[in-house]
This record gives sequence, C-alpha cells and structure tokens, in this order.
Amino acid sequence: MKNLNHYVAIYKEQLDKGDILIAHNQLVKFVMKLRVDFIKSLSEQYSFTGILHGYMDYTYFYYSNNFLKRKKLKLGLVLNHSQMRFEIWLLGNTISIQKKYWDLLKESKWNKDRKKMPKYSILDAVIENKPDFDNLPLLSEKIKQKLVEQSDEIISEIKKFF
Repeated sequence: MKNLNHYVAIYKEQLDKGDILIAHNQLVKFVMKLRVDFIKSLSEQYSFTGILHGYMDYTYFYYSNNFLKRKKLKLGLVLNHSQMRFEIWLLGNTISIQKKYWDLLKESKWNKDRKKMPKYSILDAVIENKPDFDNLPLLSEKIKQKLVEQSDEIISEIKKFF
C-alpha cells in the first residue's frame, strides 16, 4: 500500500475537478428524496429512519414495520456506490440476531449461492442494477415498486419460520 499522502493527493485532485463531488452530492440528494417520497406514500406500511451516508461506499436508510421490529429486524434501502446499484438489505439489531436469521435464511433465494453471511446484512437483494439517473421520476417509481415487492417477499419468507 502506498502512503496516505499519495492517496490524499489523488483524492484532492479528483475533488478539485469537481465531477465526483457533484455526482456524490446529487446521488445523496436523490436517496434523500426517495426517503421523503416513501414517507409520504408508504408510511402506512413502514416507518423510515434518517439517511446514513456511510463513507463513499453506501448511502442508505432503514425502514421497518411492527412485525420486523418484534423480530428485532429492519430493512435498508441501499445505494451501493461501488456497484452503482440499489439494494435492499435485511439487518438484525445485533450481530447475534443477524446470525440467527442468517441460519434461517441461508438457503433462501437471496443467499443460496453464498457460502457465508454478507458482511453487513443477513441478505441483500438487488432491486435496480443499472439505474438511469437521467430519468429520476421513472427511477424513483421503479425503486418504489421493487422495494415494496422485495420487502413483502422477504417478510413473507421470514414469517414461514414463525
């Protein structure tokens, strides 16, 4: 690994060009708008938390309902910056909860090809693999539709165990 000054110089050079800063800010604003839109349109189904910016790797917010809360679970809508795609993550409130549900869901369609639990979640589902950021209204609608579909499917899968 090169020294930190080397990486900081490259980072500053890219920031000075401006493109990365503009793109990152616009992506975060889009996820923030999604959250606000979902609060307005999906609040009867889910409660939503604030935006978490992570580093430059993920921008996300959690959402949940009474069933998930009772099971100490939550879902997250995640913009995966390195893959530039939208994902839904199922997460536990603690590591032990995550491991419990990983054991229950490791043979599910979301995990069947995995040998081990994902780094941050119990499972993740890609809901928009190639987002078209030039048509944000259509992208928002697609994400909303797929979020509801995948979330319902994930919750239904969990309910099979209870």
